[in-house]
Amino acid sequence: MEFQWLQTFVTAAECGNFRRTAELLYISQPSVTVHIKQLEKELGIELFHREGKKIKLTEEGKRYLGHAKRLLEVYQHGLEDMNSFSQGYTRNLILGISPLIADTILPYVLKSYTNRHPEVEISVKIIESVDIERAVLKEEVDLGLSCLNSSHPHLVCELLSTDKVILVAPHDGRDSESAPPLDEEEVLTTNYVITHNHPGYWDLLCRIVKNKYPSVRMMKVSQVHITKRFIVEGLGVSFLPTSTVRRELLEGRLLEVECHSIQLPEANTYAIMKYDHSKQLEFLKFISNYRL
Repeated sequence: MEFQWLQTFVTAAECGNFRRTAELLYISQPSVTVHIKQLEKELGIELFHREGKKIKLTEEGKRYLGHAKRLLEVYQHGLEDMNSFSQGYTRNLILGISPLIADTILPYVLKSYTNRHPEVEISVKIIESVDIERAVLKEEVDLGLSCLNSSHPHLVCELLSTDKVILVAPHDGRDSESAPPLDEEEVLTTNYVITHNHPGYWDLLCRIVKNKYPSVRMMKVSQVHITKRFIVEGLGVSFLPTSTVRRELLEGRLLEVECHSIQLPEANTYAIMKYDHSKQLEFLKFISNYRL
């Protein structure tokens, strides 16, 4: 059996047309027919019903499709592993990272880690915090960096860092030395408060803000980088972890507003693992030197 036959079969099953299969695989349509016939001969079953120009999986073909996909995945994984080895990588580490955490100094940390450990091949999957626990459990990633704690009995969860949450507003164009500080009540009651850009603290914080300022208007925006852009453009204000707005504050695009009547929460970063093996522990030891 040739893996090219399997690739042709899977592609044909997904697009339902031999001509389109040939276009996608950059081979001739007669070659597609030959591959399918050879595979059918090898398996001793009919894989497709032919209905004019259209094709449809037989019951046997539908059953075999899952096996074919798994065979191709194993084959592809083997090729990737050998390619990595030939490039000097002897280990790999797959990280599942929350978009909010990825928007901090993490790129600098990863660069420093790869410079220190050139033998480790890093793969990064950007995954929402609510989905990281599942990804670790299914072993789709070796280590998750999440904004949410995990109490799953089959997982190890460690608190990596705690970050101060602050109220940020767009720069008002006034001189920072001579202008009076921004007023908490005025900022919150004259702007939209952009919420739910962090999965950990917003439900409680919304109730606290609403209780103090009942007339406040809120707008849910799920992504922190969109939230920051909206604030810079004057669309609203928000409560964000300091680490996510450090650059914008330094560059003067955002301003911190002192809060005196609202108790602000903290934003936590957690490491979630299924196995505390050496590669996970080595990476955690390295990033513990940084404040994410």
